[in-house]
Amino acid sequence: MAAAAPRDFGDGVLGRITARVYWYLVVGVLVALGCVPTLVLLTLLDRSSGNALLVPLCLAPAAPFLAAGIFALHARAGTDEPVPGRTFVRGLRLGWLDALRLWVPATAVLGVVLTSVVHREAAGISVAYAVVLGAVGLAVLLWAVQALVLVSLFSFRARDVARLSVYYLGRRPSVTVGLLALVVVAGGVVWVAGELVLALVAAAWLAFLLRVAQPVLDDVRARFVA
Repeated sequence: MAAAAPRDFGDGVLGRITARVYWYLVVGVLVALGCVPTLVLLTLLDRSSGNALLVPLCLAPAAPFLAAGIFALHARAGTDEPVPGRTFVRGLRLGWLDALRLWVPATAVLGVVLTSVVHREAAGISVAYAVVLGAVGLAVLLWAVQALVLVSLFSFRARDVARLSVYYLGRRPSVTVGLLALVVVAGGVVWVAGELVLALVAAAWLAFLLRVAQPVLDDVRARFVA
């Protein structure tokens, strides 16, 4: 009987688990570092209603780093090389501008909606209209998350990503519900533990986001990628 070929170092179960943990750890640290400007801005703002317009805008600087994290986590399945840092930087270089193009207007709209809801009485807005505004804000937030995944992994024009994000929010309700659940989880973490903790667990949150968005990614590849 022929002897089994020797396995390379790292080919075993323990080696694969170690490589995965290392990949997630590095990506998590890089995403957390990328969120530092957002954390600083949020820390400098007091929690008064007068800053309702600015709070969502503070999220925009984190968008390129979140996109790079999505890119790096998605690329892990297609490579055997332990180079998460290099992959993250590549994702940042490819997607930072498109991420900002989508998230800056989205956070601006969220800021306007939040300001209108917070100052509802001063603006003479009824409760029913405030509820409608809240629904619009939630839809914009879900759209922004969906768009972030698409712009991280595909080299489409920003306006095409915007249209696809709207399309898939209605076309894939199960994915939309999953995105809503992740948004609720993120909000719960911030409410209970603060923005810093959310930044520290961002890599895990992005990994779940990739899993939730997988049906959309598969459909995009089948229909729009040659």
